[in-house]
Amino acid sequence: MKKLLPSVFLAALSICIFSCNNNESSNSERKSLLLANVDSSVSPGDDFYQFANGKWLDTATIPATESNMGAGKEMYNRTKLRIKEILETVSATSNTAGSIEQKVGDFYLSGMDSAAIEKRGYEPVKPWLQNIDAIKDARAVMQFAAGQITYGGSLLMGGYVGADEKNSSVNIASFYQSGIGLPDRDYYFKTDEATIKTVKAYQNYIQKLFTLTGDDSATAAKNMATIYELEKKIAGSHRTNVELRDPQSNYNKMAVVDLDKKMPAIGWTGFLQAISVKADSLNIGQPGYYQKLNELLTTVPVENWKTYLRFHVLNDAAPALSSPFVQARFDYAGKALSGQQQMKERWERIYQQTDGNLGEALGELYVKKYFTEDAKKRMLDLVNNLQKAFEARITKLDWMSDSTKIKAKEKLYTFIKKIGFPDTWRDYSKVNIDKNKFFENLLACGKNEYNYQVSKIGKPVDRTEWGMSPPTINAYYNPTFNEIVFPAGILQYPFFDADIDDAMNYGAIGMVIGHEMTHGFDDQGAQYDKDGNLKNWWSKEDFEKFKAKGEQVINLYNSFTVLDSLHINGKLTQGENTADIGGIAIAYDAFKLTKQGQDTVKIDGLSPDQRFFLSYAAIWRRKGKDEALRQQINTDPHSPANYRVLGPLMSFTPFYTAFNIKEGDKMFIPVKDRINIW
Repeated sequence: MKKLLPSVFLAALSICIFSCNNNESSNSERKSLLLANVDSSVSPGDDFYQFANGKWLDTATIPATESNMGAGKEMYNRTKLRIKEILETVSATSNTAGSIEQKVGDFYLSGMDSAAIEKRGYEPVKPWLQNIDAIKDARAVMQFAAGQITYGGSLLMGGYVGADEKNSSVNIASFYQSGIGLPDRDYYFKTDEATIKTVKAYQNYIQKLFTLTGDDSATAAKNMATIYELEKKIAGSHRTNVELRDPQSNYNKMAVVDLDKKMPAIGWTGFLQAISVKADSLNIGQPGYYQKLNELLTTVPVENWKTYLRFHVLNDAAPALSSPFVQARFDYAGKALSGQQQMKERWERIYQQTDGNLGEALGELYVKKYFTEDAKKRMLDLVNNLQKAFEARITKLDWMSDSTKIKAKEKLYTFIKKIGFPDTWRDYSKVNIDKNKFFENLLACGKNEYNYQVSKIGKPVDRTEWGMSPPTINAYYNPTFNEIVFPAGILQYPFFDADIDDAMNYGAIGMVIGHEMTHGFDDQGAQYDKDGNLKNWWSKEDFEKFKAKGEQVINLYNSFTVLDSLHINGKLTQGENTADIGGIAIAYDAFKLTKQGQDTVKIDGLSPDQRFFLSYAAIWRRKGKDEALRQQINTDPHSPANYRVLGPLMSFTPFYTAFNIKEGDKMFIPVKDRINIW
């Protein structure tokens, strides 16, 4: 079930680089792995990504259950097997009622009880479908949507609770554009062959859900046409993914009384009462969507809305229903969208549901067994070292005035640093979990999360909260908290190992740390001050210079062709590319502060600098399906993995020195044209 978004606006480093290697190796073996995948037939100056990873790329295969594979899969596979052991242990143990072990174990048991789930079919959602049948007018449409939202859904009204971006010490309810089933508005308007194929798969999926609930094929086809036509109208009101990257235009604080006057069909006051939200004002991220929704509520027949609601209720619930619904959703979301050929095993899907619904309870069990204080301390040392290196880089900037540098350093040293797991764990005492009722457990978790989030509206922001569960293999920067966060899941080999040499750690997790720090100063993060407020702290002249450097980033990545004639969208990926460019530079400077960074002793014939850069390239090795790559280019602010290596290194002079890159090499850029922002 969809969850109400937590109070986090994440500029996250997405670790979507998976590999199927699940074998543990000794530290000495790990130190030698940098050479294992090197393709010496490729010049490092022509394609360093291929040079560093070529042997792996030539032999790697993508499992049928995946849409991609790469270095991160090594961590994911190790993590999921650890968690499987935890889940199987707590689910087979007689635990104290109300303990996290009981809740996690019984949730897992309920999800693994496939016989009970198959027997129920789509019975769990029949009461909702009956409620839809009883709808008589537009106001009832909104009241039904409100009811779904209280279980953590986002039916028509996408919402979350988080820090007010212009008063970051207080929480506010925010609403964002919603209402479509395809990944992005542009899918409804593009006419290329690949997009048309995806749209057709979505339309087939809509029809399938209707036939599974009793409609004949003709009725299902008619219903699909009704839904798709309505969603296309909604999509026309959506801002593009590039437009969504502008925090100023997506902050629109409005009084509820004014919203009622401007959008009477939505009935904001009644809607907020129905979802137990008490607020005088709201942040409406994309007002155009809500204006369009208000219009459509008055012009689209109620029967069409009922058809729309019926599909979206089934779509949201499909993963928790019987196998025909699960399979139908997989055929669209798995096969058509990402190229995945085979569904993951049931235990893995239920593990992901457990993490999504009881994340900190499961995380508490995970870190007790698999994350040490020594690892946390080693990681904090790395973070602090990168902070010093970043400060030195700011001091040396030739394009920024001294007054702005002072404020930049203040922001840098105000970073909240979160490593491994929260200091205080979430309280799940109000969640009742029954080992015999999977669907009801999902509702209980959704209701608990919703109530938790809504209770924060108008109250002081708790900056100790986390936006990811501890086992998550990812990291993020949150501008309204001005925090950098590194869950325990990412703090393992090949990204991090407390016992391997600094060159490998700084090239891998060091780059991730630098990446997240740079997010505080990318085109979005730079608009927030040290306290997390959307507030200008720049001189006008400095900010103009900063934006000009950002255009260099956009232009460079626009030039990269990914698939056929498909190019990276430089504007969509600007923030992540800026963070990659800054991340590797800061990590390298921090590495040079270490003993090994100042030495020339070789390991396996590689200098410390060469090991640093090879470690960096190794963590981004990835092989993926074309379908997944197309979706990434359309919707993801991160560039494809190979360009996360090539783009930053093309502008980084120490890389040129380490591998003797010269004019004439394909990666060569003249010194005057190399991008140096931070």
